[in-house]
Amino acid sequence: MAFPVILSSPSGGGKTTIAHKLLSLRKDLGYSVSCTTRPPREGEVNGRDYHFLAVEKFKRGQDAGEFAESAEVHGHLYGTLRAEVARVLSSGRHVIMDIDVQGAQQFSAAFPESVLIFILPPSADALIERLTARGTEDAKSLIRRFRSAKEELKSIDLYEYVVVNDRIDSAVAAISSIIDAEALKRSRNDALEPLIKNIEDGIQGAIDLHSKRK
Repeated sequence: MAFPVILSSPSGGGKTTIAHKLLSLRKDLGYSVSCTTRPPREGEVNGRDYHFLAVEKFKRGQDAGEFAESAEVHGHLYGTLRAEVARVLSSGRHVIMDIDVQGAQQFSAAFPESVLIFILPPSADALIERLTARGTEDAKSLIRRFRSAKEELKSIDLYEYVVVNDRIDSAVAAISSIIDAEALKRSRNDALEPLIKNIEDGIQGAIDLHSKRK
């Protein structure tokens, strides 16, 4: 059974990079492209990185209940369309998303089968360096992101798993292992019940056969 995998982290934690690496490594994963009202950054493509929407269109979608989750982050609206999630899951692939703490709470309420993973930077210095190295934020924006990071860390108890992103390859391997383990959970495996019934019937047949030979 396919299920959603949610990656959350403070800005600069590496969740987007990890999601893209997992997608390149695993054929059983699909990506739900989020919507946002922020302008595209250099190199971003509409429909691939985000669906870039006007504020009015985004709000109409919210009113119509089209979003599994939506939130205002750093002055812009972000959200995940229910139709996008359904598209990936219906293909038999797990849907992987990188969304913030607010969005993860809403989404897991809409899709209780979701697996929630929080990605931590190895240190405050590493987080600060990652954010400032982008060169896309002014001082005011950076301060806002730093404050958001502090608040998001308070929600870590909402997550089933925590992965420290010290080295990207190690973090990717850890999250890949989590996905594999979750896929083996009894509650997710619809094929188990008929398999167990088949095994039970086979054992009973063997009992009946050997009972006749006594």
